[in-house]
Amino acid sequence: MTNQPNGAAVLIIDMQNGFVHADGSIPRTGQPLPNVDRVITSSVELVEAAREAHLPIVFTQHVFDPDYFDVAPRIVAKGMFDPETETLVRNSWDAAILDELKPLETERTVEKNRYDAFLYTDLDQVLRKLGVGRLLVGGVVTNVCVESTVRSAEQRDFEVIVAEDCTAGALEYHDAALASMAYIAADVMPWRHGLEALVAP
Repeated sequence: MTNQPNGAAVLIIDMQNGFVHADGSIPRTGQPLPNVDRVITSSVELVEAAREAHLPIVFTQHVFDPDYFDVAPRIVAKGMFDPETETLVRNSWDAAILDELKPLETERTVEKNRYDAFLYTDLDQVLRKLGVGRLLVGGVVTNVCVESTVRSAEQRDFEVIVAEDCTAGALEYHDAALASMAYIAADVMPWRHGLEALVAP
């Protein structure tokens, strides 16, 4: 019998201008996320409903130092990152969370520079201090930061639900990532069903 906390929280991953705004650095390189407008709308609905239900919401923010010293070596080696675009620089507009999802002053934002939001951050500590053992996760990119974080959460004994309608990724990877998470690491369902599961007595 475990002694895990059973509180619930919503975790919103990297819903930043650089990823999801039409003028963000990544969409401007010709790599816009499919169905991003729908995902933004669903994410706003989820956040508003979670606030009404008095659930804690934690946001993650993928950011880099201005000199990009903290960019992962593989990204640099594969040419996946162009410093000239000033992508996701800390405190920039590009790195900011989308205005429609702007965290309240009482809500925690965890900065990260790796796909897994638990790696080199205080996310685990934040959730434990909130008494959280169950998570409803949404955000981008489905097969990268979302999947990496969900797997890491499951390995830390969190119970995880992925809000499939609040995630986005390249079409060739999105569905496969959701199926992979559903197979081993999480329950996958629309956000409304996930929120109902979290607040159910």
